[in-house]
Amino acid sequence: MFCERILFDLDGVLVDSLPLIERILRDWAVRHGLDADDAVAKSHGRRDIDLIALIAPELDAAYEAGVIAGLEEHDFEGIRPIPGARELLDSLPPGSWGVVTSGTRRVARGRLAAAGLPEPAVLLAAEDFERGKPDPEGYLKGAAALGTPAGRCVVIEDARAGVEAALAAGMHCIGLGGGLGGLPEGALAGAVEDLTSIHVAALEQGLLLEVRRSR
Repeated sequence: MFCERILFDLDGVLVDSLPLIERILRDWAVRHGLDADDAVAKSHGRRDIDLIALIAPELDAAYEAGVIAGLEEHDFEGIRPIPGARELLDSLPPGSWGVVTSGTRRVARGRLAAAGLPEPAVLLAAEDFERGKPDPEGYLKGAAALGTPAGRCVVIEDARAGVEAALAAGMHCIGLGGGLGGLPEGALAGAVEDLTSIHVAALEQGLLLEVRRSR
């Protein structure tokens, strides 16, 4: 697969942070008398402000999202890189990749640092767009920031909302992990368990991606 730039989701794609995210979200849901399982199930790929508006429209979504972000900005327990993340990022030329995350910028920077991963030149976070995934706004802005047409970007995602955002942006998407069942046949350009299965060769005209152990 050939492309010019790669856009990564962060949580569950570059950093293994899902147990931490679930712990914080479950505690928050219980405090508000909400179904913690439902909150977790609907959270994947979504900004906190969008999740709260969905599951608890009676709450002040902006305020509550700030509460959750405040906890996440100071808790990095158990954060580690997804297998193959460091090697893959090290193989990419500077300026050829970026991150589009539903978390805040401070959370994203903290998790990258905790996982020992480099921070990209292009890092778009929850506060950088008005409409979160599955809306394509974030990925379209990511492509523009990298100076590349959307159709020449490949996205790597682990959440259905993120895949839908990438496809709506006109990008090819590689799915990571086991949480993407039920997508239409052919929606994904490839599917892998972790980033050890993706190898990149930097060519003069762009990036050549090889998915070696696709599911």
